[in-house]
Amino acid sequence: DKANEILEMKEMDVTGREVQPKSLDIAMENVDFSYDNRKIVDDVSLTIPEQSSAAFVGPSGGGKTTICHLIARFWDVESGQVKLGDVNVKRYGLDALMKNFSFVFQNVYLFHDTIANNIRFSQPDAPMEKVIEAAKKACCDDFIRALPDGYDTVIGEGGASLSGGEKQRISIARAIMKDSPIIILDEATANVDPENEKELMDAVESLTKEKTVLMIAHRLKTVRNADHIFVVDKGRIVQQGKHEELIRQDGIYKNFVSEREQAVSWKLTGQSNLRKIG
Repeated sequence: DKANEILEMKEMDVTGREVQPKSLDIAMENVDFSYDNRKIVDDVSLTIPEQSSAAFVGPSGGGKTTICHLIARFWDVESGQVKLGDVNVKRYGLDALMKNFSFVFQNVYLFHDTIANNIRFSQPDAPMEKVIEAAKKACCDDFIRALPDGYDTVIGEGGASLSGGEKQRISIARAIMKDSPIIILDEATANVDPENEKELMDAVESLTKEKTVLMIAHRLKTVRNADHIFVVDKGRIVQQGKHEELIRQDGIYKNFVSEREQAVSWKLTGQSNLRKIG
């Protein structure tokens, strides 16, 4: 069963001697990874230069998130290697490796604690001015101050209720506070109400400035602006390049763009009809 599978998974050696990479170029070389007797990542090779942006697109369950997690060494690869700064990630101590990464996931986990302590999680002794500065960059200072106890409001289990977009922005403030050079971002705008979307995108822009960014991307604008696009299907990279190149090829990417353009068109038509009715 699942419990036994987890117990039987090989324990990772996290005692690497390398402390800091000489560069932050990312590479995967012929990487395979399986879970539950199913191949999730199949012979993946890629390179992502330092301070560039990479968008991973493709069908749900295709392996996009797993590839990003393997880069940050959530698990060890089955074969092949993942490199950071031309050094296998296994050679870094795990704590040293993790200092290079910040994560913003769709399902945001907030601790049962004050908003201020959630934001300063990576720097528990950080002064309040730094917490507020990060919150302002993440476009969440206004709604935090509107809460009954402001930054001292307790959130998480049993705490104040926040919308999906508000939780996401607190998560971004936490990542801004950590100030890691590599950001792994699972775009959550599909689940965010329109009122929060602009603030969320402004927060993402503040977070990702002058960083290496790996995005599990859902928004067409984000994908178009990426330096590198990787189309992932059934654990393999089936297309890669820039938007201008990929849009001219028949395949998953062209369909992805077409579907999103149709969705935007339908949304605009619907809003126009509502205005006419109003």
